[in-house]
Amino acid sequence: MKISRNVFYLLFFHAALSLERVRWCTVSEQELSKCNDMSKAFGGAGILPALECTQGGSAANCTRMIKDDLADAVTLDGHLIYQAGKEHGLKPVVGEVYDQEIGTSYYAVAVVRKNSNITINSLKGVTSCHTGINRTAGWDVPVGYLIDSGRLAAMGCDLPKAVSDYFSASCVPGANGVNYPKSLCQLCKGDSGGQNKCERNSQEQYYDYSGAFRCLAEGAGEVAFVKHSTVPENTDGRSLSSWAQKLRSQDFQLLCRNGSTADVTEWRTCHLARVPARAVVVRPETDGTAVFQLLNQGQQRFSGVGTRFQMFDSAAYGAQNLLFRDSTTELVAITAQDYQAWLGDEYLHAMQALSCDPNTLPESLNWCVVSTEEIWKCGEMAIAFKKQSLKPEIQCISAKTKEECMELIQKKESDAVVVGRADIYTAGKTYGLVPAAGESYSADDNSNAYYAVVLVKRNLSNAFTISDLKGKKSCHTGLGRTAGWTIPIGMLIKRGIIKTRDCNIPQAVSEFFSASCVPSAKQENYPSKLCQLCIGDDRGNNKCSASSQERYYSYSGAFRCLAENSGDVAFVKHSTVFENTDGKNTDSWAQNLKSSDFQLLCPNGARAEVTQFAECHLAQVPAQAIMVHPDTSVFALYGLLDKAQVYFGNNSNGNGFKMFDSSAFQGKDLIFKDSAVAIVPVEERRTYAEWLGSEYIESLEGMQTPQCSGASNKIRQYLLMTTVIPVFILCQIQGLD
Repeated sequence: MKISRNVFYLLFFHAALSLERVRWCTVSEQELSKCNDMSKAFGGAGILPALECTQGGSAANCTRMIKDDLADAVTLDGHLIYQAGKEHGLKPVVGEVYDQEIGTSYYAVAVVRKNSNITINSLKGVTSCHTGINRTAGWDVPVGYLIDSGRLAAMGCDLPKAVSDYFSASCVPGANGVNYPKSLCQLCKGDSGGQNKCERNSQEQYYDYSGAFRCLAEGAGEVAFVKHSTVPENTDGRSLSSWAQKLRSQDFQLLCRNGSTADVTEWRTCHLARVPARAVVVRPETDGTAVFQLLNQGQQRFSGVGTRFQMFDSAAYGAQNLLFRDSTTELVAITAQDYQAWLGDEYLHAMQALSCDPNTLPESLNWCVVSTEEIWKCGEMAIAFKKQSLKPEIQCISAKTKEECMELIQKKESDAVVVGRADIYTAGKTYGLVPAAGESYSADDNSNAYYAVVLVKRNLSNAFTISDLKGKKSCHTGLGRTAGWTIPIGMLIKRGIIKTRDCNIPQAVSEFFSASCVPSAKQENYPSKLCQLCIGDDRGNNKCSASSQERYYSYSGAFRCLAENSGDVAFVKHSTVFENTDGKNTDSWAQNLKSSDFQLLCPNGARAEVTQFAECHLAQVPAQAIMVHPDTSVFALYGLLDKAQVYFGNNSNGNGFKMFDSSAFQGKDLIFKDSAVAIVPVEERRTYAEWLGSEYIESLEGMQTPQCSGASNKIRQYLLMTTVIPVFILCQIQGLD
């Protein structure tokens, strides 16, 4: 049966008004009084559905009452919308608008003097000015952002302590309780008589937006966390306050998230987060359109001049911002009724970091280990951490394999495991785990990884590209090794350049290259061409062995294979050429080599200089990561490990236990790699795919030839096909280095 358009809209409008009543939850006696007046005004104007008012006492109580169907709607600000959405599944349906220029939001910014050299990356140790404890632009956003980006670590989720350790001194009005560190009130000024210092009200001269800016302007602090309009409102003669009259906006600048600075007018592109407006939230099944229709009729009747009841004015009740903010100009319907979409990524991530709550932390973290030596080291680590009162404490859980650890974490029977490359893929794709922290292997390299590159000699007469590799002679670091085998072969297979038959990758490689040196490939049923270029030791023995007795083994060996013209191309890491040229390697074969005599082959078909490895490489090889269940607080775990490495990292002063040294336990790379220099935050790489990178995943999946495992099969399933796949592939998939 066809329905005419008019009838359809009539039915839709009827559905929108199908709620018999809307029970509004109020958070104070004053708000209840205003709500009752709004209910009478709406009823007198014939606005439907009927509005009823109920007392909740607090925003948290109201969200619980709505979840339990004891109320229907409440207006919340950003961090409460986050909690209501995350904990109770409530959705925002109507938003407040304050300013036609920016709509339903404002921007939280960090302001410094223009003549300072401070950036967002050099905030540690400076003095700071905040609008007030737990206030959005002055505390929630900057602290959440600094934690989320890994700049600020909070052991035990003690955010005030973490902030006091991070800034040398601060003024955070309201942080004057016994549980707060003294430095958070150190810069505060109090009233004109020096009383009421650090109070969360106007008696503290450095309170609120203008107060935090004044704290910066008068030189008490070096950075102020305010909103985007604060500087314009208090400079260039716009403020009547004596302290602000001579201030010029051009003397201040904003700190941007990318480390740059910008003029104070550029807050749209240079800010810490866009802060969403307050919004009305309801249960998931509640018709948001009906709620908006109710309020929209109300604002059309009761927000203009001359009406007795005013929706956006609370003066008659002796308070501010009751039900709605007094600065609201209109209410709008929210189309994407999803709390995450309303909050936006910047603000959402800051709130996720702030949700690191000491009261919800477990007393201990169950750390999963997989060998007797690791259990031994883990036990010592737990004791060492406890002696320094590091929290949460460590409990060691033993499993037979890393994959068993992943399964235990998925079931929440364990909390954390350290894994490398292909295991990160399995942990994320198969078990849904996420990275909580990672390792770094170089003090001056923030990428925590290296690049797998294709190295060739500079040759003007024969400048072949990556598309011309078929028939060339190839030098590899070793069978199953990451930069020398898994990445280049996986990527060439994935892109269809190397074609495999019957799952036989070694055969396919031997048919693609005319000859190769792949140390460790001298095995039964392997094509002899894979070892054809290898030279063994000085006497010609141990040819193609996976050891230093084969002179073409590992990174420097594969490079030597190229340098001595045995091969046309070498698959190595980006630093190999620099470590063996320009006098860095004094061995006779390398003494006269120059880095400028070599070039890189890029995946796009170009050639590049060896210094351009960041733009020209096959893949960035990711570091090991600590993987956890998505419900685990990554900020709590990183806070623990960041503090732990102060005592037990490479720069610690002889505290006995060493996180990055396994020699005392008769092993190598136990829990953490011995080559690690630091534990680092995940920053923007919050998922296994973001941690590994698309290039590395492409090469990894290239080893899953469709004929063997089906295009969509997981690596885990591929690893289990031991009856079909030669043992060496199991090693190479696991990313042996």
